[in-house]
Amino acid sequence: MILFRKFRVLIVMVFLIACTMHIMIDLLPKLEKRAAGPGTAGNSGCSCSHRPSEEPQSWGKQRARTGAESGWPDKHTLRILQDFSNEPSSNLSSYSLEKNTGLADKTEAFKRLEQYPRHGNTEKQFIQDTNTNKNQPVKGYSKLNFLFENSLYKMQVPGLTDEDTLFNVNTDIRFNPKAAENQEWQNEGNDEEEYVPTGEPSADSYPNWLKFHIGINRYELYSRHNPVIDSLLKDLVSQKISSVAMKSGGTQLKLIMTFQNYGQALFKPMKQTREQETPPDFFYFSDFERHNAEIAAFHLDRQILDFRRVPPVAGRLVNMTKEIRDVTRDKKLWRTFFLSPANNICFYGECSYYCSTEHALCGKPDQIEGSLAAFLPDLALAKRKTWRNPWRRSYHKRKKADGSRLLDVMDMTIFDFLMGNMDRHHYETFEKFGNETFIIHLDNGRGFGKHSHDEISILVPLSQCCRVKRSTHLRLQLLAKEEYKLSELVEESLLQDKLMPILIKPHLEAMDRRLRVVLKVLSDCIERDGYNNVVENDLDSANANT
Repeated sequence: MILFRKFRVLIVMVFLIACTMHIMIDLLPKLEKRAAGPGTAGNSGCSCSHRPSEEPQSWGKQRARTGAESGWPDKHTLRILQDFSNEPSSNLSSYSLEKNTGLADKTEAFKRLEQYPRHGNTEKQFIQDTNTNKNQPVKGYSKLNFLFENSLYKMQVPGLTDEDTLFNVNTDIRFNPKAAENQEWQNEGNDEEEYVPTGEPSADSYPNWLKFHIGINRYELYSRHNPVIDSLLKDLVSQKISSVAMKSGGTQLKLIMTFQNYGQALFKPMKQTREQETPPDFFYFSDFERHNAEIAAFHLDRQILDFRRVPPVAGRLVNMTKEIRDVTRDKKLWRTFFLSPANNICFYGECSYYCSTEHALCGKPDQIEGSLAAFLPDLALAKRKTWRNPWRRSYHKRKKADGSRLLDVMDMTIFDFLMGNMDRHHYETFEKFGNETFIIHLDNGRGFGKHSHDEISILVPLSQCCRVKRSTHLRLQLLAKEEYKLSELVEESLLQDKLMPILIKPHLEAMDRRLRVVLKVLSDCIERDGYNNVVENDLDSANANT
């Protein structure tokens, strides 16, 4: 105490000097940087408030907002998805940063990020830049546009009467959400968010999913280059999801998603990476249903083959926490959510195959890819008839079919063979149109499973019946030419989807190979039975000389 009293002034002075030195040491780098000016503040030119190894502040704010849910990780906005194979790297997506880039590549990626102007969240700017590069439109020559200039892709359907349209807009359609609701069409918003009709609303004011339903007719689900379909595809990837429920029936898990505008879509989650093939020991009925196969089938049917018999499908990256778990009223689905040892959000639902913890669907940490297929009109409004696929039955080669049903089955056979889809037991048509209508190409998820194998048994209906529409035959011949080339057309069309690339190169090349097989089968039929006995002229007089 005596020493402290004698030297207390000296002790205080030493303490003050030490504090002053610490403060100067902390401020010295910032003062030097400010003196050097903004143009010479290092080579990186980065004014970010965090280093690449640190989290942006916005993520911290996001975690603070969702912190009440302890045990659930925060949302990562990078598209890194799980590979559901049994390989050691099964927790990595085929396009994940961990799998495809090393540490040096990641550093380079962040350096490129720093070169872009920052408006708001820099992490979002990085993702937007990446997607922009991936979705660059095809510059210069477009094979799709060249294809659409061909007269085969300009043919019009016959004039429509009231008997040829699925709905009469004036008498059948009244958009009243309350009247349209069923147990799965739940309104999650308030009354101000509802579409409440005032007076007699015009069809132009209807949501895109209803315009799609109204446009269905005897000959097609939608017209060629219909802008409503493009708008509906945008809705599928952008509309807020208000409720989710498991679809009853079926062998694998599928979800019914209802949007804020009362539209509905069937969600098939990602189960395999793009590179994985169906194991050779799998029976076709136990094969995975692939979300990218649904997307590719829609583009092949709508744009390339010009059938327009597949309902609109788009790929979407879904937040499993906010857009499935938090909005579902299905307790059976909600109970299957869990946190994996890798801190990823997972769920498995209830179904006949692959609905267990061993086959759970996991995000990275809570983001998952999937396909969304727009719903057809409710069966209460537009009944559909289910038919057993008649390819097992025997048809006389030269007997003309009543109507176009047999020829439509041949179209479907060719469509399935190009995709390698063996899962076509039944098909559906709209009951209102009787036999004189098209076959709806539903449920294409088991296509594109094996690019290294062509399942010739799928073509048995074509080789046995030896019948085909002239329009289909001409299009197939066109797609076999080098200036068009089926694989390149499909690849260009799939660039329009947000989850591109949808198919890897071997699957695209397999379609070219299978197209040659189809044309060889038809060539053999024509050589044996004669052109007029094989090729049915379905072109009107204006297109007869195409």
